[in-house]
Amino acid sequence: MPGRVVIHVRGSGPDLVMVHGWGMHSGVWGRVANDLATRWRLHLVDVPGHGASRDMRLGPDLSAIAALIAAETPPATWIGWSMGGLISLQAAIDLPRQCERMILVATNPSFVVRDHWPQGVDEALFTGFADELNRDFQGTLNRFLVLETLGSDTARESLRRLKADLHNGQVPDLHALRSGLKILRDTDYTAALSGIGQQALWLAGGRDKLVPPGAMKKAASLMPRAQFHRLPGAGHAPFIGHGGEFVTRVERFLCAGPES
Repeated sequence: MPGRVVIHVRGSGPDLVMVHGWGMHSGVWGRVANDLATRWRLHLVDVPGHGASRDMRLGPDLSAIAALIAAETPPATWIGWSMGGLISLQAAIDLPRQCERMILVATNPSFVVRDHWPQGVDEALFTGFADELNRDFQGTLNRFLVLETLGSDTARESLRRLKADLHNGQVPDLHALRSGLKILRDTDYTAALSGIGQQALWLAGGRDKLVPPGAMKKAASLMPRAQFHRLPGAGHAPFIGHGGEFVTRVERFLCAGPES
């Protein structure tokens, strides 16, 4: 992955590193970034292979991705959505001085069902999306966006905004999408959670059809300094359909004392 990952810096105050999910780019944070930038300095990441970092080759090595982001950002709280949450977990393990705290949004430590982790989805979901990319690139992206909004009480509006956000930036390349699906399919942090000492907030959409809220509650219970919160009507992208609630909960965590 030669080159430097693109980081968009906005606002002033304590530092937040915000890492988007599969197939998207930093613009997906939209209105919540506007709100958070009034009190915090945001480092909005375009993950390699996505957005303004599209020309960087994305491989499935999460340690390499986390290191690239950390090289361009100060010590901060990391906010990771979905695949971005996996990148944040890897940063917490490898680079604890850089990733001081975490907010993990709609993230599963193992997105697929395993013998020791039943709170996931069937591996075939990600294998199927990978197979479909060759036949129908745009259609596959659109179907994934539908899955991300399914169940939300603002599903129609959330889907419209996700599609608009996707097309307002550079569409990721095929290699990046394949590598991202491999990350979602193969990564398993369940055994590592007990050794992650940073404070963390696991923030779930109550109607998320991709990451069961129970998986995030279980993950939080396995970490020594983690808490869990559920946004009842939200789907897999709770910062879009429920931005006000999302910002309130994020700022409550950020403003709390070090042991709260």
